[in-house]
Amino acid sequence: MQDIANDTLKQLFTTMLTIRAVEERVAALYSEQEMKCPVHLCTGQEAIAAGVCIQLRQDDTIFSTHRSHGHCIAKGMDLKPLVAELYGRSSGCAGGRGGSMHLVDPGHGIPGTTAIVGGCIPLAVGAALSSVLQKKNALSVAFFGDGAADEGAFAESLSFAALKRLPVIFVCENNHYATNSPRSARQPDVPIAGRAAGYGIPAATADGNDVLAVYRAAREAVLRARSGGGPTLLEFRTYRWKGHVGPTSDIESGCRPADEHEEWLQKCPLDVYKKYLLEKGILTVSEMGRFHADQEKAVDEALAFAKASPSPDPAELFDHVW
Repeated sequence: MQDIANDTLKQLFTTMLTIRAVEERVAALYSEQEMKCPVHLCTGQEAIAAGVCIQLRQDDTIFSTHRSHGHCIAKGMDLKPLVAELYGRSSGCAGGRGGSMHLVDPGHGIPGTTAIVGGCIPLAVGAALSSVLQKKNALSVAFFGDGAADEGAFAESLSFAALKRLPVIFVCENNHYATNSPRSARQPDVPIAGRAAGYGIPAATADGNDVLAVYRAAREAVLRARSGGGPTLLEFRTYRWKGHVGPTSDIESGCRPADEHEEWLQKCPLDVYKKYLLEKGILTVSEMGRFHADQEKAVDEALAFAKASPSPDPAELFDHVW
């Protein structure tokens, strides 16, 4: 029996399409040198953002990393201020001050992303504590990579969240690399999710390229947090198609094996999900085409808005500096 409504299945698809469309367009346009900030792309990891954020309410908060475009899009951030921020324009979500790594949209539960590895994890714990103290019944989510699991803040955050039974979900996007360092060179070959047992925290490991597996694991974690059951650690195994930073793949510089990269390209989360939707009769090829055209149009409009927006006034240079 299908346990996910058709409207939800379609929404997951459109969210993944939007993330992919934005990331591919950024990669294609980056060489024009109009985007001055570094960009860390999440192409290939769209299923995790979509499958987790669809479970959240607007007042739930997410805390993300330098690779945050997908999370922010999935949480409801408008594409226009997001893209304008990449272009450093005054209409950007941070007024052109933050760039790709510091997106912000409090109205959609995005207090601000941070480029400090592991830095978002204790922030999510603090937000969850605040929710409990204010009796808001809102939860928080920390998105982070496998590299952040090396940080002390990760262990400390799990410990405190377990102690206080806080409504926080730790989402590890295990893409097997910290910059260009493979996980096998940094960590023992055991699941990151297994570390939760030491704190008495429930955990789950799932295929991060299977949006329905992500959805189901996240749904259980959200229900637990919302009902007072405390934190959960989720580990989703995936792979980023692009390099650590920028529009290239790192294959050119020999930082990752070409055959490994090709193997993961064959596991494209969008292609896997398209096949499922077609086989189940949820969508037709023509409907998928219309969805794709709609998302491309939205990205076109966001790019036009960004390029037409003015740069920040130099007189504002010292505004908001304390």
